[in-house]
Amino acid sequence: MKFVKRIVLPFITSISLLSAPAALAKDYKMALGDAAGGTQWELGTKFAELLDEKSKGKLKVNLFPNGQLGNEQDTVNNASLGLLDFSVLAINNVTPFSPTVGLLTMPYVILSPEEAKSLTQGKIGQELVKNTVRDANVRIVGWAYSGFRVLTNSKRPIKSLKDLKGLVIRVPRNEIMMSTYQAWGVNPTPMAWSETFTGLQLGVVDGQDNPYITIDAMKFNEVQKYVTNIRYIFSIEPLIVSESVFQSQKPEVQAMILEAGKEATEHSYKFLLASEEKIKKSLIAKGMEIHTPVNAEKEWIDLAKKKVWPKFYDSIGGKAKLDEALATLGRKAH
Repeated sequence: MKFVKRIVLPFITSISLLSAPAALAKDYKMALGDAAGGTQWELGTKFAELLDEKSKGKLKVNLFPNGQLGNEQDTVNNASLGLLDFSVLAINNVTPFSPTVGLLTMPYVILSPEEAKSLTQGKIGQELVKNTVRDANVRIVGWAYSGFRVLTNSKRPIKSLKDLKGLVIRVPRNEIMMSTYQAWGVNPTPMAWSETFTGLQLGVVDGQDNPYITIDAMKFNEVQKYVTNIRYIFSIEPLIVSESVFQSQKPEVQAMILEAGKEATEHSYKFLLASEEKIKKSLIAKGMEIHTPVNAEKEWIDLAKKKVWPKFYDSIGGKAKLDEALATLGRKAH
């Protein structure tokens, strides 16, 4: 009888592990839209390191960069269904699932890293976390700060809106971002992130916008020559966890996830401040030219505020919500 137990019990144990709920998971999967080396990777690896440390090696996070687990919107959907544990992605790819987070992609609302941190970690950020759980069944547990989405292109220096004429610009499938380019007189080309490098390489599109850190990580200097320092959107990339997975964890594991997310967020902020200037110099050394818009970008800003802001008041929770954000940042209501 003892011999039978030695054979049967391990078999039963292995079956139960295969069918175990997420609550017993020791290894999690985390999707990243960007390549290794960027802000998403920095946040994700720090989070994995902290969770491993806090759990004394019991909880592991495996990272899958470069869209290996699907495009960024796919990962939100899969996390919502409980099919994926974690994802780090651009905030504009959460907006279709939870429109109020579009507040963070309204052009020229966030004008510095400090303001990005203030909004995401304050009262408004906490409200957006709750809304995302409610709307999309995913929970934001951390934030990556990637810097302003600057414009790159392969044709010519861009210093004013008239210089944009005739250029084909890749823009994510995000209504706020597309509307901004339309306000500037450009008919933007929506293109999946996974197709963007090839699109630039083949000349299907002339340019795109992303933070310096992403431009460097994705090696866009190989297919783009000119950079324009626009500041229309400060790129924020949340770390989301499937709410189904999160709720299935024991309270102590939930606490570890939240603590690791908070600490990884602070790490991301410091990483941006420490690395962006070095990356700019590196890109210049690799042959890119960096230009600044004339008149402190006034024409760009005026058109965005006039034509884009009113169009999206309803989706972000009303004009009062935008005014609240501006007041939080010490600026007057629009």
